[in-house]
Order: sequence, then C-alpha cells, then structure tokens
Amino acid sequence: MKTFVPKDVERKWWLVDADGKVLGRLATQVAVLLRGKHKPQFAAFVDTGDFVVIINAEKITVTGKKVEEKVYYSHSQYPGGLKIKTLKGILEKEPEEAIRKAVWGMIPKNKLGRHVFKKLKVYRGPNHPHEAQHPEAYKF
Repeated sequence: MKTFVPKDVERKWWLVDADGKVLGRLATQVAVLLRGKHKPQFAAFVDTGDFVVIINAEKITVTGKKVEEKVYYSHSQYPGGLKIKTLKGILEKEPEEAIRKAVWGMIPKNKLGRHVFKKLKVYRGPNHPHEAQHPEAYKF
C-alpha cells in the first residue's frame, strides 16, 4: 500500500461574513477550510486548503462571560515581561486579531501550520482588496 500524495491542488477563495457569528464556531469552520479538510483529497502532511477572506470582523459575537473573563497572555522572556490582554480590549482595538488568535489555536503549530495560516485574510468592514480573486461566499 502506497501513501497518497495530492498533486495539483485547486485552491478556491472563500468570503466569510462574520456579522453576528459566534467567534469559536466561525474559527472552527475557517480552520477546516484553511487546512483543506473539507476536500476528499485531504492529506495531513500537504497543504490542500483554500484561501479565506473574513469581513466585518468587528461584528463578531461571543457567548457567555468570555468578553470580560477571557485573557490572552504573552511574555517577552525578560523579567517582568508578562503582558495580559482581555478579549474585551482586543475586540475594541483590533477585532481582526481576536479572530486570528482563535483560528491560530485550531491549526497545527509547525511549518505547515504557519504556511496554512498565511492564507487567512481578516478585515474590518465589508471592503477587502481581494475582488480580483473572485471569492465565493461561504454559507454556514
């Protein structure tokens, strides 16, 4: 038995409207599209995924008390270098980053995952610079 290796992968561009969508549920669907798990020729070791453009990032919703209680940590590796950001602060200043962080958490943390993650484009408002690629609206 030989290992199947997909070749000549056809990549589509998907347009996802985040207006009124729940952050985690949106992120799982987007991660599936980025990795290519929705295609029959999916292979875990090859990038078979599509490009995803998310618009209206500022209109995302979050369930429960996550807006006040969810916290993101980062550390600069220097003493006293711990930075703490709440989801509420991120949604107010840069809602695109909240979506990116949610999707990044659902993608493998290796070279392939970093390559896959570059195909995610997130924008505030309904305008985006990818009209030339003719993105197709994705329905949930």
